[in-house]
Amino acid sequence: MPAKNSIKIPVENGYYHIYNRGVNKQEIFITEQDYSVFLNYLKEALSPPRKLDEIPTFTVNLNGMTFTKPKRQPKNFYGEINLIAYVLMPNHFHLLIKQNKKESMEAFMRSIATRYSMYSNKAYGRVGTLFQGIYKAVLIENENYLLHLSRYIHLNPSTYSSYADYIGMKNTQWLNPHPVLDFFTQPINPELKKVHCYKDFVEKYRNDNIHQENFLDNLTLED
Repeated sequence: MPAKNSIKIPVENGYYHIYNRGVNKQEIFITEQDYSVFLNYLKEALSPPRKLDEIPTFTVNLNGMTFTKPKRQPKNFYGEINLIAYVLMPNHFHLLIKQNKKESMEAFMRSIATRYSMYSNKAYGRVGTLFQGIYKAVLIENENYLLHLSRYIHLNPSTYSSYADYIGMKNTQWLNPHPVLDFFTQPINPELKKVHCYKDFVEKYRNDNIHQENFLDNLTLED
């Protein structure tokens, strides 16, 4: 039987909770550079593609003639994938994305995972699989799940998350928090009427373990 959430439901304009961890629960982010490299891969994939004159070049000598060619660029998903929220932990990560084209998520995750695995194996002189199987993905089908998921992501104790963007301390250009933050401009959801802003929405539940338990059952990584 396939692992829980290993079978993806490809939906155009669908929101997904994506997560994965290191094989045997080993760390995938060890140094600050590791986190920076992974985030840079996200940035390159989600930012507008470079113009031709902005792409680094290299020189090729062929039959006594010299040619200058642009370096091969990683696959770009600008306009295809929106990153809504993220957190990177030492041995796993969570991403909240919106897939604008039906098959984009699969290609996006393959590109990011392959690039980071190659980097990590080279950096640490290792071989073999870095991640514990293919990434898991859950289709988000209602706004309550979207809201609670963003809060769950930002409750993780990590410097490497999108929380600073949500509370106005950063403005990451390749992140789009508006699908979540827009709920707080004119709150219709009864639960949101109890809070003043997104920060309040997160912080008031930081120590409310009982409230989170049932929701966390659907988010924990399989053993």
